[in-house]
Amino acid sequence: MDLLSGLIIITSVHLLAAASPGPDFVLVSQQTLKYGKKAGLLCSLGIALGLSIHIIYSALGLAAVIASSETLLWMIKVLGAGYLFYLGFQGLRAKPSSTQTPNNHDINTQLVTNTTTQVSALSTIVKGFLCNALNPKAPIYFVALFTVVLSPSLPSTHLLIYGVWLMVIQLAWFCTVTLLLSQPRISNSFQRLGHWIDRIMGGAMILLSLKVLTSKIN
Repeated sequence: MDLLSGLIIITSVHLLAAASPGPDFVLVSQQTLKYGKKAGLLCSLGIALGLSIHIIYSALGLAAVIASSETLLWMIKVLGAGYLFYLGFQGLRAKPSSTQTPNNHDINTQLVTNTTTQVSALSTIVKGFLCNALNPKAPIYFVALFTVVLSPSLPSTHLLIYGVWLMVIQLAWFCTVTLLLSQPRISNSFQRLGHWIDRIMGGAMILLSLKVLTSKIN
Protein backbone atom coordinates (compact mmCIF):
# COMPACT_ATOMS: atom_id res chain seq x y z
CA MET A 1 0.00 0.00 0.00
CA ASP A 2 1.38 3.40 -0.96
CA LEU A 3 1.76 6.26 1.51
CA LEU A 4 -1.20 8.31 0.26
CA SER A 5 -3.62 5.36 0.41
CA GLY A 6 -2.44 4.56 3.92
CA LEU A 7 -2.94 8.15 5.04
CA ILE A 8 -6.47 8.22 3.61
CA ILE A 9 -7.40 5.03 5.46
CA ILE A 10 -5.83 6.20 8.72
CA THR A 11 -7.52 9.60 8.47
CA SER A 12 -11.00 8.23 7.84
CA VAL A 13 -10.77 5.54 10.52
CA HIS A 14 -9.08 7.61 13.21
CA LEU A 15 -11.38 10.60 12.81
CA LEU A 16 -14.30 8.33 13.61
CA ALA A 17 -12.43 6.84 16.56
CA ALA A 18 -11.42 10.23 17.94
CA ALA A 19 -14.94 11.64 17.54
CA SER A 20 -16.62 8.78 19.41
CA PRO A 21 -17.58 9.73 23.00
CA GLY A 22 -15.16 8.43 25.60
CA PRO A 23 -12.85 9.42 28.48
CA ASP A 24 -10.76 11.77 26.32
CA PHE A 25 -13.84 13.70 25.20
CA VAL A 26 -15.21 13.98 28.74
CA LEU A 27 -11.86 15.14 30.11
CA VAL A 28 -11.30 17.80 27.43
CA SER A 29 -14.86 19.07 27.89
CA GLN A 30 -14.45 19.26 31.66
CA GLN A 31 -11.12 21.07 31.49
CA THR A 32 -12.41 23.55 28.90
CA LEU A 33 -15.66 24.34 30.66
CA LYS A 34 -14.02 24.70 34.06
CA TYR A 35 -10.70 26.37 33.27
CA GLY A 36 -11.16 27.83 29.80
CA LYS A 37 -9.70 27.49 26.32
CA LYS A 38 -6.04 27.31 27.33
CA ALA A 39 -6.66 24.36 29.66
CA GLY A 40 -8.65 22.56 26.98
CA LEU A 41 -5.87 23.03 24.43
CA LEU A 42 -3.22 21.84 26.88
CA CYS A 43 -5.32 18.80 27.73
CA SER A 44 -5.74 18.11 23.99
CA LEU A 45 -1.97 18.28 23.58
CA GLY A 46 -1.55 15.78 26.41
CA ILE A 47 -4.02 13.40 24.78
CA ALA A 48 -2.17 13.62 21.45
CA LEU A 49 1.13 12.95 23.22
CA GLY A 50 -0.41 9.99 25.02
CA LEU A 51 -1.20 8.53 21.63
CA SER A 52 2.55 8.29 20.98
CA ILE A 53 2.79 5.48 23.56
CA HIS A 54 0.36 3.33 21.60
CA ILE A 55 2.05 4.18 18.31
CA ILE A 56 5.50 3.25 19.59
CA TYR A 57 4.57 -0.15 20.98
CA SER A 58 2.47 -0.87 17.89
CA ALA A 59 5.43 -0.03 15.65
CA LEU A 60 7.57 -2.42 17.69
CA GLY A 61 5.02 -5.18 17.19
CA LEU A 62 3.98 -5.26 20.85
CA ALA A 63 0.34 -4.32 20.29
CA ALA A 64 -0.50 -7.88 19.21
CA VAL A 65 1.29 -9.26 22.27
CA ILE A 66 -0.62 -6.96 24.62
CA ALA A 67 -3.93 -7.58 22.87
CA SER A 68 -3.53 -11.36 23.20
CA SER A 69 -2.46 -11.33 26.85
CA GLU A 70 -5.35 -11.37 29.31
CA THR A 71 -3.00 -10.51 32.18
CA LEU A 72 -1.56 -7.43 30.49
CA LEU A 73 -4.99 -6.24 29.37
CA TRP A 74 -6.35 -6.70 32.86
CA MET A 75 -3.48 -4.69 34.33
CA ILE A 76 -4.09 -1.87 31.85
CA LYS A 77 -7.83 -2.02 32.56
CA VAL A 78 -7.24 -1.67 36.30
CA LEU A 79 -4.80 1.21 35.84
CA GLY A 80 -7.04 2.98 33.33
CA ALA A 81 -10.21 2.51 35.36
CA GLY A 82 -8.41 3.59 38.53
CA TYR A 83 -7.18 6.79 36.93
CA LEU A 84 -10.62 7.62 35.52
CA PHE A 85 -12.15 6.97 38.92
CA TYR A 86 -9.62 9.32 40.52
CA LEU A 87 -10.46 12.08 38.02
CA GLY A 88 -14.17 11.48 38.59
CA PHE A 89 -13.79 11.60 42.35
CA GLN A 90 -11.96 14.91 42.09
CA GLY A 91 -14.85 16.26 40.01
CA LEU A 92 -17.48 15.12 42.49
CA ARG A 93 -15.67 17.02 45.24
CA ALA A 94 -15.91 20.31 43.32
CA LYS A 95 -17.21 23.23 45.36
CA PRO A 96 -18.55 26.63 44.33
CA SER A 97 -15.71 29.03 43.60
CA SER A 98 -15.33 31.95 45.95
CA THR A 99 -14.23 35.32 44.70
CA GLN A 100 -11.56 37.19 46.60
CA THR A 101 -10.56 40.81 46.32
CA PRO A 102 -7.11 40.97 44.76
CA ASN A 103 -4.36 42.46 46.91
CA ASN A 104 -1.07 44.04 45.96
CA HIS A 105 1.60 41.41 45.36
CA ASP A 106 5.31 41.84 45.72
CA ILE A 107 7.88 40.31 43.40
CA ASN A 108 8.20 37.09 45.41
CA THR A 109 4.44 36.50 45.32
CA GLN A 110 4.43 37.08 41.59
CA LEU A 111 7.17 34.49 41.14
CA VAL A 112 5.18 31.97 43.16
CA THR A 113 2.10 32.70 41.04
CA ASN A 114 4.06 32.16 37.83
CA THR A 115 5.45 28.86 39.13
CA THR A 116 1.96 27.70 40.11
CA THR A 117 0.67 28.55 36.65
CA GLN A 118 3.46 26.54 35.03
CA VAL A 119 2.81 23.54 37.26
CA SER A 120 -0.90 23.80 36.53
CA ALA A 121 -0.22 23.79 32.78
CA LEU A 122 2.05 20.78 33.13
CA SER A 123 -0.47 18.91 35.27
CA THR A 124 -3.17 19.56 32.67
CA ILE A 125 -0.98 18.07 29.93
CA VAL A 126 -0.19 15.09 32.15
CA LYS A 127 -3.90 14.53 32.82
CA GLY A 128 -4.59 14.29 29.09
CA PHE A 129 -1.52 12.13 28.51
CA LEU A 130 -2.44 9.57 31.16
CA CYS A 131 -6.10 9.52 30.16
CA ASN A 132 -5.15 8.42 26.65
CA ALA A 133 -2.09 6.31 27.46
CA LEU A 134 -4.06 4.18 29.96
CA ASN A 135 -6.90 3.39 27.56
CA PRO A 136 -7.16 -0.44 27.63
CA LYS A 137 -8.93 -0.59 24.27
CA ALA A 138 -6.03 1.06 22.44
CA PRO A 139 -3.94 -2.11 21.81
CA ILE A 140 -6.90 -3.81 20.11
CA TYR A 141 -7.62 -0.70 18.05
CA PHE A 142 -4.05 -0.27 16.87
CA VAL A 143 -3.68 -3.94 15.98
CA ALA A 144 -6.72 -3.59 13.73
CA LEU A 145 -5.64 -0.24 12.27
CA PHE A 146 -2.01 -1.03 11.62
CA THR A 147 -2.78 -4.48 10.25
CA VAL A 148 -4.48 -2.72 7.35
CA VAL A 149 -1.70 -0.26 6.50
CA LEU A 150 1.50 -1.92 7.72
CA SER A 151 3.57 -4.46 5.82
CA PRO A 152 7.03 -5.99 6.36
CA SER A 153 8.41 -3.90 3.49
CA LEU A 154 7.02 -0.61 4.83
CA PRO A 155 9.79 2.04 5.02
CA SER A 156 10.47 3.39 8.50
CA THR A 157 9.83 6.92 7.22
CA HIS A 158 6.28 5.91 6.26
CA LEU A 159 5.73 4.48 9.73
CA LEU A 160 6.96 7.73 11.27
CA ILE A 161 4.63 9.75 9.03
CA TYR A 162 1.67 7.54 9.96
CA GLY A 163 2.39 7.95 13.67
CA VAL A 164 2.80 11.72 13.53
CA TRP A 165 -0.32 12.05 11.38
CA LEU A 166 -2.39 10.10 13.90
CA MET A 167 -1.27 12.49 16.63
CA VAL A 168 -2.08 15.49 14.43
CA ILE A 169 -5.60 14.16 13.80
CA GLN A 170 -6.12 13.56 17.52
CA LEU A 171 -4.85 17.02 18.43
CA ALA A 172 -6.88 18.75 15.69
CA TRP A 173 -10.11 17.05 16.75
CA PHE A 174 -9.87 17.89 20.43
CA CYS A 175 -8.64 21.42 19.72
CA THR A 176 -11.80 21.83 17.63
CA VAL A 177 -13.91 20.55 20.53
CA THR A 178 -12.11 22.99 22.84
CA LEU A 179 -12.66 25.96 20.54
CA LEU A 180 -16.36 25.15 20.22
CA LEU A 181 -16.88 24.78 23.96
CA SER A 182 -14.90 27.92 24.74
CA GLN A 183 -17.14 30.18 22.66
CA PRO A 184 -18.27 33.01 24.98
CA ARG A 185 -21.97 32.20 24.64
CA ILE A 186 -21.38 28.55 25.53
CA SER A 187 -18.69 28.99 28.17
CA ASN A 188 -20.56 31.78 29.98
CA SER A 189 -23.65 29.58 30.24
CA PHE A 190 -21.64 26.72 31.70
CA GLN A 191 -19.58 28.97 33.98
CA ARG A 192 -22.75 29.92 35.85
CA LEU A 193 -23.24 26.27 36.71
CA GLY A 194 -19.56 25.90 37.61
CA HIS A 195 -19.14 23.16 40.20
CA TRP A 196 -22.29 21.36 39.05
CA ILE A 197 -20.73 20.81 35.63
CA ASP A 198 -17.63 19.52 37.40
CA ARG A 199 -19.72 17.08 39.41
CA ILE A 200 -21.64 15.88 36.37
CA MET A 201 -18.40 15.33 34.46
CA GLY A 202 -16.94 13.63 37.52
CA GLY A 203 -19.90 11.28 37.66
CA ALA A 204 -19.47 10.53 33.95
CA MET A 205 -15.79 9.72 34.57
CA ILE A 206 -16.68 7.31 37.37
CA LEU A 207 -19.28 5.58 35.18
CA LEU A 208 -16.68 5.30 32.41
CA SER A 209 -14.19 3.82 34.88
CA LEU A 210 -16.72 1.18 35.92
CA LYS A 211 -17.51 0.47 32.27
CA VAL A 212 -13.81 0.03 31.49
CA LEU A 213 -13.35 -2.26 34.47
CA THR A 214 -16.37 -4.46 33.78
CA SER A 215 -16.49 -4.54 29.99
CA LYS A 216 -14.92 -7.34 27.99
CA ILE A 217 -12.28 -6.09 25.54
CA ASN A 218 -12.29 -8.02 22.29
